[in-house]
Amino acid sequence: MAYNNRNLLERIVEIQNITLEHTNRGATQRWVFENVFKNAPYRLSLDTFYKYMARNAKSELRELVGSR
Repeated sequence: MAYNNRNLLERIVEIQNITLEHTNRGATQRWVFENVFKNAPYRLSLDTFYKYMARNAKSELRELVGSR
């Protein structure tokens, strides 16, 4: 189960980093979702996207990797 959780956390961190790149240039999270992720291979719903943005995945990933 930890392996699957690690993959999910890595995916969330990737999505957060991409979003951060765009929001630092002035885009809103809603714009990023609609123009970057909605039709991309990520297949996210808006609700899931916002849940990913609210999650501290980097910290969770560090804890998971550190506990091994």
